[in-house]
Amino acid sequence: MVAALLAQRTHAPNLVVVFEAGGIGPKVPTLPISVGDSRTFHRALLAGSMDDVMCAAQLGFLDYGFIGGAEIDKFGNVNSTCIGSHNRPRVCLPGSGGGNDVGSFCWKTIIITQHEKRRLVEKVQFITTPGYLDGPGAREAAGLPANTGPYRVVTNLAILGFDESTKLMKLLSMHPGVTLEQVRQNMGFEPLLLDRIEETAYPTQEELDILRKDIDPYGIFVKRRQ
Repeated sequence: MVAALLAQRTHAPNLVVVFEAGGIGPKVPTLPISVGDSRTFHRALLAGSMDDVMCAAQLGFLDYGFIGGAEIDKFGNVNSTCIGSHNRPRVCLPGSGGGNDVGSFCWKTIIITQHEKRRLVEKVQFITTPGYLDGPGAREAAGLPANTGPYRVVTNLAILGFDESTKLMKLLSMHPGVTLEQVRQNMGFEPLLLDRIEETAYPTQEELDILRKDIDPYGIFVKRRQ
């Protein structure tokens, strides 16, 4: 939500934000607390339902989907269902919600997570949301639309993408002050590495001012100045 609202106020004024519960194109006055918060319908183009949103995704109208999860593996599969056996789980997680639909039908999926070894794993224990499954061609073989799938993994340390030929996760950039050793030590597998790894662009002062004064004045999501 924070990223979308910042984009609207800077480089993407015509961005249409779609909320899972049915709000399409709202003028969000302040940050909602959930996808079903009444603010997600404020002055919306459509106050619809989850059915409307998922149908729009199936029809190819949604460019980017944002999801999170407890585990993300090297092919971008996401687990938000359970840790351990599905029949006798050690931990029960929130479940799919719209995660499966978002990851199955949006053209590109952006996954947001903490950069931890327990989250970035070799293989998820349960596939809640399909990434590239077990490699090239697997999504299409499973009946999912071609040219869809995970696009970026955004963590507190780095930004990762996926190799076009192998579909394996690759490191694209590291945030200012982060080392390659930190990134690798906090992953359960070895990401593909580019010849030159970029440094993630630091937010501009204008962007920080918009985030802190307009979008998140109470500091719920955006860190305050120290």
